[in-house]
Amino acid sequence: MAGCSREESSPPQEEAEAALPGEIDRSHAGDLMPAVALTDPDGRALNTGALSGTPVLLNLWATWCAPCVKEMPMLDGIAGDYGDRLRVIVASQDLEGADKVVPFFAEARFAHLEPWLDRENDLMTALAGEGVLPTTVLYSASGEEVARVVGAFDWESPEARALIDEAVGPA
Repeated sequence: MAGCSREESSPPQEEAEAALPGEIDRSHAGDLMPAVALTDPDGRALNTGALSGTPVLLNLWATWCAPCVKEMPMLDGIAGDYGDRLRVIVASQDLEGADKVVPFFAEARFAHLEPWLDRENDLMTALAGEGVLPTTVLYSASGEEVARVVGAFDWESPEARALIDEAVGPA
């Protein structure tokens, strides 16, 4: 699995460029989205447990994780393609929080993603995650898990779009 397992203070962890071997896992299907308080760099709060009415693609990532960084433009594209029919939330697991995330977002100039911070890694704990980044979970509009992907994944692939369409429904 191409993913990152812990923060490194050195340059981003390198992975094979061609490999995006994350697989769709439905073993947690039906689990409710955990209630975790995220913040943005300005201090606004977002309670993930209160999100309902719109499907959510929740991505746990970090600036030091090369596969995570590779996925971010794809997630930005998904957010733009699906618009109001899907909420894409990217929750940074960087322990240094805004100090790392704000410059990363400024340089990347994402059109559709907002920087959310989870400095205590509460989401990974609540999801009973394996501690591997990226971890991405798709939730239905009622807040139930549809599937998750642990490790890097090609979010531009037909397989990814078919998965998202399960939660979002036809255009």
